[in-house]
Amino acid sequence: MTDSAVTAFAPWLFGGAFIPGLIVTILVAYLFGSIPFGLLLTRAAGLGDIRSIGSGNIGATNVLRTGNKGLAAGTLLLDAGKAAVAVLVARTFLAEPNIAIGGSAALPLYLAAIAAFVGHCFPVWLNFKGGKGVAVMIGSLLALSWPIALIFCAVWLLIAFTRKMSSLAALTAAATAPIFSYVVVDEWLAATTAVLALLLYYQHRTNIVRLMRGTEAKIGPEKKAS
Repeated sequence: MTDSAVTAFAPWLFGGAFIPGLIVTILVAYLFGSIPFGLLLTRAAGLGDIRSIGSGNIGATNVLRTGNKGLAAGTLLLDAGKAAVAVLVARTFLAEPNIAIGGSAALPLYLAAIAAFVGHCFPVWLNFKGGKGVAVMIGSLLALSWPIALIFCAVWLLIAFTRKMSSLAALTAAATAPIFSYVVVDEWLAATTAVLALLLYYQHRTNIVRLMRGTEAKIGPEKKAS
């Protein structure tokens, strides 16, 4: 993308006015991101409140600690999906929905990705205590630049299978994502990915402490006391 101008919104959205359109974009993306699929699925399955299990967060890794792999997979897909949908819906608000990623013209899409991430991590419905954002980051990257999403997943899988720690895998993938974003796309996507990575690191702050202490939990169902 060589055009440095920020793209305009569709005429039907406040006459194409930029600031109102941007506010609507961010709000809608936040609401999509704030849907607590992990909590909804575990409750529907009769497993109670996922926040009382393991790490207490509503993400797929903690759902896996219930021992239900299907629910964990469903949570992963739905959390990634809601972020991707948030970015795709944001496209429909633009005067040029097919605008390419790269440069400042796609700013509303970058902000939609960030807003969906914030909604997942700090949902208003759950007193701003949500998930840690790994699946949401994957979904956002899929909608923005699928090659970066695939690289993120490859790094995550490599570390997860070799070290058996979801948090370490997520932290490593997030740390490398801005670099690959810069190389493959440009500095605008790299900056967006860096913001997502910083938020992900903040959400994993307790995991980082446990990693340093060597007490971080492994991937898999939570062990019950005998």
